[in-house]
Parts: sequence; C-alpha cells; structure tokens
Amino acid sequence: MAPEHPVSVLGEDESWRLLASVALGRLVTTIGTRIEIFPVNYVVQRRTVLFRTAEGTKLITCILSDRVLFEADDHNLMNGWSVIVRGTAELLETPEDIATAERAQLLPWTATVKRRYVRITPSEISGRYFEFGTQPD
Repeated sequence: MAPEHPVSVLGEDESWRLLASVALGRLVTTIGTRIEIFPVNYVVQRRTVLFRTAEGTKLITCILSDRVLFEADDHNLMNGWSVIVRGTAELLETPEDIATAERAQLLPWTATVKRRYVRITPSEISGRYFEFGTQPD
C-alpha cells in the first residue's frame, strides 16, 4: 500500500535536528567544470557543519570553491530523510575559531592526521522526509 503523502518537506529546525543525528555526510565542491564529492564525518555546531581534513584535494577544493553543497541522509525499512546544506566553506585559522571547533570533539574516523577544521556556513538548508511503500496503481 502506498502512503498518502510519501514525500514531505522538512522545516529548518527539523532539518538541523536530523542533520545533527548522524555523523557521515557528503561534501560536494566544484572547481571550474570539475565536480568533486567527498564522504566526511562531521558535527553540527551552532547551525553550521564542521569537519576535519588533512591537506589535499578536499581542502584545496573547499578553499577555492565559492560555494559548496553538503548532504546527509538516513533511513530504515519504513522511512528515510535527506538534508542538503548549500553555503560556503571556510578553513578555520584563528586560535579562537580552532578552540571553538575543538570543543565539538570531532575525531577522525581513520587513523590519519587531520589537523585542519573546515566550517560550512549555510545560505540555505532544505530537507525531505520519505515514507516508503509500493508504487501507486
């Protein structure tokens, strides 16, 4: 049986709540015509997305991109959701910004050194909630 309303638009508060409930998302950047996507573990801090990275392509594309997109989602057998954040990415460099980021206790998932913090400041957040079911007749 198909749900009556299989897709719902989420409000801003609910989008942030769901985004904060998981720890893995995808960062999308562009340089010229090249699009890059990176899985990142992250935290929500003061309605921004915070992640750590090492020097390399991810960091360079964040710094050079004038806008980024971040997406996270989750699901179970009955339903799921997806939240997208559009905004700008900033490498944190001041002692105050780094101290604030360190209070989030964001630890790398892999056994690598990730000394850099990047904060995505949103210009827009949108979310969708999905009720799973069969295709309508």
